[in-house]
Amino acid sequence: MVTGLGTFTSLGHDATEMFNNLLDGKCGIDRITRFDEALSPIKIASEVKDFDVTKFWEPKDAKRYDRYAHFAMAAAKTAMVDGKLNKDDVNSKRFGVIIGSGVGGLESVEESCRILFNKGPKRITPFLLPSIIGNTAGGLVAIELGAKGPNFGVVSACATGTHAIGEALRFLQMGDCDVMLAGGTEAAITPLGFAGFASMRAMCSDGNENPKTCSRPFDAERSGFVMGEGAGVLLLETEEHALKRGAKIYCELAGYAANCDAFHITAPHPEGEGMSDCLQMAVDSAGIKLTDVQYVNAHGTSTPLNDKFETMAYKRVFGDHAHKLKISSTKGALGHLLGAAGSVEAAICCKVIETGSMPPTLNYKTPDPECDLDYIPNVKFVSDKPVEVAISDNLGFGGHNAALVFKRYQKA
Repeated sequence: MVTGLGTFTSLGHDATEMFNNLLDGKCGIDRITRFDEALSPIKIASEVKDFDVTKFWEPKDAKRYDRYAHFAMAAAKTAMVDGKLNKDDVNSKRFGVIIGSGVGGLESVEESCRILFNKGPKRITPFLLPSIIGNTAGGLVAIELGAKGPNFGVVSACATGTHAIGEALRFLQMGDCDVMLAGGTEAAITPLGFAGFASMRAMCSDGNENPKTCSRPFDAERSGFVMGEGAGVLLLETEEHALKRGAKIYCELAGYAANCDAFHITAPHPEGEGMSDCLQMAVDSAGIKLTDVQYVNAHGTSTPLNDKFETMAYKRVFGDHAHKLKISSTKGALGHLLGAAGSVEAAICCKVIETGSMPPTLNYKTPDPECDLDYIPNVKFVSDKPVEVAISDNLGFGGHNAALVFKRYQKA
């Protein structure tokens, strides 16, 4: 059961604020402030603004670790507060944390390189390696909250957050844990991060003058993704644990699947085979029919290949039902949060089921004949009946595919 949501994005410091801003058609993409924009030809990003890590961590501890870990701690604690769960009320040995990052502490890497080259190796902090590795965020959350159950970091590029939540589900299903915190975190808005993705020609390069309209998922004139940052962490509990303490249940996390295209290190399978198989397995694991699915939060990166092949995957697996689905990519508003994308988008699915409202795909103006499904263009959709099933799917460099199925909770 999903009982708490914690998100930090350019559109807010909690899931409700973010979701309401998404429904209102707001966009968090703007000019870069995290570093000197003269260092990059691409000068736009989706940054988390007004973030004060000292609200969630002692200042001396926060200084030792990277921004990506700061976001994870903030999102995890926010999810606990949202779920009204006190750490002292959980059996610590049955409380796990799985929080991943696609890139890890990139900002710390860059800063340490500057120190090494300018001041020498003796000036490197002993906290360097713990601050940059991708499992540190989850480890620090566990230390802070006393969670002694399963704990590791998932690294699967842009599928990281989805994989983390799915693997956490399995620990609950196997009976190994009562409570899990799971999700993804990322802080890669740095000169090196931008240089690497720009050299791959994956980022939007024509939006410097119009940041709000440059991320255009599924639009015929889409030209690349916009880098975002932040974190998403879900509080997951077994049904028994949630009911015993009288928790609010957003929805049931009912299904999960993961596979690999085994095709190319950066390009998705050209016929959407891997993702379509992944979606079918996720639906099967949830014990539902494909026609039960009403909403899909798509990966929808606004890159020419992803959006085309993802559309093909939906048609391949859903058949005629693909044209009845409501689909949106929230990356037009939030940018692409890389390893945190899936977990933030999972939280969005939970809010869709809770409210019946579905966020739009921003900046969809020019139809693409190869992307011809209902992407909820520009304006939110409010369902006239309860949303029973929603899916979030993500793809990652390496051919990774992952999907989560959320169902409206009904007590047996």
